[in-house]
Amino acid sequence: MSDLFKSVSYLSGVGIKTQQALADLGIVTIQDLLYYFPLRYEDLLLKSVNEAHDQEKIVIAGVVASNPVLRRFGYKKTLLIVRLLLDNETIPVTFFNQPWLQDKFIVGQETLVYGRWNEAKRSLVGMKILSATALTKTSLEAVYPTNKKIHQKTLIKLIKQAVTKYADQALETFDDPLRQKYHLLKEAQIIRGMHFPQNIAEAKAARRSAKFRELFLYQARLAQLKQKNAQQTNGISELYNQAYVQQFIQQFDFTLTTAQKRVLKEILDDMKAKSTMNRLLQGDVGSGKTAVAAIAMFAAVTAGFQAALMVPTEILARQHYLKLKPLFDSFQLTTTLLTSSLTPLQRRQELSKISQGRYNIIIGTQALFQADVLYQHLGLVVIDEQHRFGVEQRRALRQKGQQPDVLLMTATPIPRTLAITYYGEMDLSVIDELPAGRKDVATYWLRFNKLDQVRHFLQIQLSKNAQVFVVTPLISESDKMNLYNAEDIYQHLQKEFSNYRIALLYGQMDSEEKQTIMQDFQNQKIDILVATTVVEVGVDIPNARVMIVYNADHFGLSQLHQLRGRVGRGQQQSYCILLADPHNKTAIERLRVMTQTNDGFQLAQKDLQLRGAGDLFGSKQSGMPNFKLADPLADEQMLFWAHQEVQQLFAADPQLKKHYPLKMYLKSQSQTSLD
Repeated sequence: MSDLFKSVSYLSGVGIKTQQALADLGIVTIQDLLYYFPLRYEDLLLKSVNEAHDQEKIVIAGVVASNPVLRRFGYKKTLLIVRLLLDNETIPVTFFNQPWLQDKFIVGQETLVYGRWNEAKRSLVGMKILSATALTKTSLEAVYPTNKKIHQKTLIKLIKQAVTKYADQALETFDDPLRQKYHLLKEAQIIRGMHFPQNIAEAKAARRSAKFRELFLYQARLAQLKQKNAQQTNGISELYNQAYVQQFIQQFDFTLTTAQKRVLKEILDDMKAKSTMNRLLQGDVGSGKTAVAAIAMFAAVTAGFQAALMVPTEILARQHYLKLKPLFDSFQLTTTLLTSSLTPLQRRQELSKISQGRYNIIIGTQALFQADVLYQHLGLVVIDEQHRFGVEQRRALRQKGQQPDVLLMTATPIPRTLAITYYGEMDLSVIDELPAGRKDVATYWLRFNKLDQVRHFLQIQLSKNAQVFVVTPLISESDKMNLYNAEDIYQHLQKEFSNYRIALLYGQMDSEEKQTIMQDFQNQKIDILVATTVVEVGVDIPNARVMIVYNADHFGLSQLHQLRGRVGRGQQQSYCILLADPHNKTAIERLRVMTQTNDGFQLAQKDLQLRGAGDLFGSKQSGMPNFKLADPLADEQMLFWAHQEVQQLFAADPQLKKHYPLKMYLKSQSQTSLD
């Protein structure tokens, strides 16, 4: 095992520069190199051009018919053209920016070329020249992700050296029963089959086992993290006052749903336990997550602790503050709003009060976890729309107290299998029902040639005192994108609906101005609010009954669902109108699905199918795992198996005494992020 964890510098040909270039690829040890698997394979099987499909990558063998011609154009750009004779047909082969190949072609000599076939032009765009020996061993050649500092050939040479010397020393991830159950290869077979497969079948078998291994090891790391969290008895035991909590709930003007009661019990039980809570609360738009969070925060205060609520935008923070403060005021609790818009003097005053414990509830944005924010006794941290915060931001807020309980909330529904993957170290609570009497938002997709009908409909709704959201993808006109923008729509609506009060809202506006506009909209002093996606999350205006989205095909399903969730919060029927002239099947399918269901979980599943997990969850800051081989959506069944097996393994052998290789792997990865 020690050899596997040696530096790559132990390999022949690895100097300081090569070592650094490999480190930039994440390759530090010999084991890293062994498991640095290829992106794909090039099939170097010799093929007749008469059997090739257009744009197919093929290998052709031909005799050089004439001297190659080299042409130069632009800065350091070249075009090398050579003609090869194949079965009485002369095929032109073009190489871009490879002038050094000119001397490789000798008239009358047979040459092997790998490239992309163009059927219409009966020509080949050459990628590389092959040696005769390249086709003798295997037709498959691995292609690896590289950087500018290290060449593909150098990487392959080093991998070949590492595989020859060390592949047989690789520790087995799976025991024999598990390997047999899922028909998995042994570790050395996976390594050789991934790097140097003899045929397609071997490559597929190795990749299947490597995918399972990747998912299995990731689930093992999550299970170990969850196990450590559960073993921590130095967390806070929040012995809340049950009677007060019931009184707090009774002041709501609605009855908690069965789902809300269920998840509330799960959260409160966690808070009472000595181990630190690490729970994800998942619920569709309008399912009542905020009410549950408010009850949990109140419970924390009755136990003698402070509670903090962090949200991604100042608009949402202010709205939560205005909505929750009256609820807490009625029980003589003190609440404050901490955002970046405070003056230096205001900030110092607020921070002093927070550190002295004069505030029970602290609501804010990223300002909550900055270094100068000190809490007297932080017991509960609630993070809303948690996927919008980076892992480090969430961790920083957790560290503000002495192991405070943490409740993460998301209104982006995630299919349960994926939730197991992405949040496997957390306990999961799901609010899977909407409040009684909540009507589905009637959703329609219309093309822009129906704008007159939309304006007529808008006039009818405004005459019934309905408030309207109008959302555009851009703030102002763009030279790069031919899309509707908020400024133009705002001016147009002012002329067409001059009898109504219209406002414009976007993220770059001054904080006080945004606050005033949202307050006026909430107080029904504004009839139409033209905005960008700044209103996507959390904005709660019960009288808003119409949502119009321009260029709706430029938004993902989950984003459209969030926008639609801004209406339909009152008792009257609400509407969402998606305006778009889509030009591709995926966009058409997204719009079609939006008109068919209001179920966020169904939409999330469809969004995954259409766009993939990466797009659904956003950028890397979301903390989602970056799998190299596996795809949680395409490999959903394999993911479930891996999760199931890891759970059973840790239940039977929590200390991994019978699974030494896995224990050593987890030990080696203990300092590595799960992102």
